[in-house]
Amino acid sequence: MQSAPYHDRDGHIWMDGEFVDWRQAKVHVLTHSLHYGSGVFEGDRAYDGKIFELNAHSQRLLKSANLLGYEIPFTVEQINKACTDTLAKSGLGSAYVRPIAWRGSDMMGVASKGNKIHLAVAVWAWGDYFADKMKGITLCMAKWRRPAPDTIPCKAKGAGLYMICTLSKDAAEAEGYNDALMLDYRGQVAECTGAHVFFVRDGELHTPTNDILLDGITRKAVLALAKRRGINVIKRDIWPDELPTFSECFIVGTAAEITPVRSIEDMQYIPGELTVNMVEDYDKLVRGKLK
Repeated sequence: MQSAPYHDRDGHIWMDGEFVDWRQAKVHVLTHSLHYGSGVFEGDRAYDGKIFELNAHSQRLLKSANLLGYEIPFTVEQINKACTDTLAKSGLGSAYVRPIAWRGSDMMGVASKGNKIHLAVAVWAWGDYFADKMKGITLCMAKWRRPAPDTIPCKAKGAGLYMICTLSKDAAEAEGYNDALMLDYRGQVAECTGAHVFFVRDGELHTPTNDILLDGITRKAVLALAKRRGINVIKRDIWPDELPTFSECFIVGTAAEITPVRSIEDMQYIPGELTVNMVEDYDKLVRGKLK
């Protein structure tokens, strides 16, 4: 991956319908979403020149904005084209694609309706989210919990909702872990800081109900892959005291793809045949090679 700071790179970023030089893709310091956390974004991923599940990501972007009280002035089709055009202009085959929408700097204060809504798309080279991911990553338990659905629009992929994820990820890395496993407001297993979680017991998959979490596009792909293999998936409430009873664990997300977990604090897991098969199936799926 390119090591230069993200503000100082060659290339172009699509902003409000046109390409601008990467270094000139700027917003004002009084941008409303910077102060009040109302930006919404997607993390798309391209493989061999094609963006996986692009339409689903663009639809979710519009839904996220609606949940935060505004409408992005572009259609799904226009967002799809902006993403594919930006990918093509980047010259990259495999890449991360970041569409982001935000309230502008037309007015300041908690009230927001006078602000113009902006949209940008950036593309950059992207490798594995975790180094040596097939060895399995290590997780700790996060201090912060996912909020109750009557406190936030929990189904939005909103920038402000990631504050506790950043806090949890930074704390985990400071303690020598790769990531953190978060509980929900009820004390049940929820997700990692940017990925959903699956567990294996007796050849079956167990995963949280997802009733307060983002509708994960990779999660849906994994559920379909499991069904294809005839693997029973149990979507249910999972409590932390159950964690030692599982034999395997993996996390899933656009950035993480499917990444095995080898430990959650002092609990050990061994990536087995089921996990390896899911990793291989997903890699074939995103590259259009699944038969």
